[in-house]
Amino acid sequence: MGNVFRFHTDVDTDQIIASQYLLFATIDEMKAHAFESLDREFASKVKPGDFVVAAENFGCGSSREQAPAVLKALGVKAVIAKSFARIFYRNAINIGLPVIVCRDLYEQVKDGDEMELSLTEGIVRTKGQEFVCTKLPAYMQGILDQGGLIASLNREGE
Repeated sequence: MGNVFRFHTDVDTDQIIASQYLLFATIDEMKAHAFESLDREFASKVKPGDFVVAAENFGCGSSREQAPAVLKALGVKAVIAKSFARIFYRNAINIGLPVIVCRDLYEQVKDGDEMELSLTEGIVRTKGQEFVCTKLPAYMQGILDQGGLIASLNREGE
């Protein structure tokens, strides 16, 4: 179980992590500024296992890999949205952050709701309801299970 942090349509990568923080040397330094323009307290409120839920086109804008990386570093279990910007989606999978398409969830949750996600079933459960989401193909689930694409490729060579 984790808590929901709900965001709107067209959240861009600059809203996830603003460009001025890309000057920091590490993701750990950057993560304190995640969603700063939308929710100043996000980084201090989010706990490992919590979820980001958004409307359409989450992660639009630039191709910065730091956007999904700061969410993963903060312990976000998954980002669940109606749709994703293609590059954000690919970057998230590459670094091992689950990104799940669920068309019907957004309108049914609010900030602070408790929720659970079964990645293997592609099901979200909250407030006594179940929502069927896009289930990741087995090979993508394998990449996530191993911590991302690079980790997965490194394990293949062992």
